[in-house]
Amino acid sequence: MMFLARMLRFLFWLVVVSWGVRLLGRVVNGMLRGGSGAGDETNTPAQGAAGSRPERSARKLLRDPVCGVHLAEVLAIPLRENGELLYFCSVACRDKYLADTKKIAANG
Repeated sequence: MMFLARMLRFLFWLVVVSWGVRLLGRVVNGMLRGGSGAGDETNTPAQGAAGSRPERSARKLLRDPVCGVHLAEVLAIPLRENGELLYFCSVACRDKYLADTKKIAANG
């Protein structure tokens, strides 16, 4: 019976310490981000719908026209051709696209 009581006490303190560590992590993370916690998530009527914090921009996924790979716009290699903006995953794909369009233009 003494063993069971010790195990239950150990598990209780293990749960309490793990919750404490998680709470401390959230507090430190909130301090590093510069926020004051859960109060930042809600908008007051004085703030309006936009709030006082700047909006996070969503990353836009684009598709490479040559190989079909999807990648973020910030990582893509842009090419403006005939007023159209195309994005490529690599310089090799961009060069292949340019070579293929030159072949089509020469044969057409």
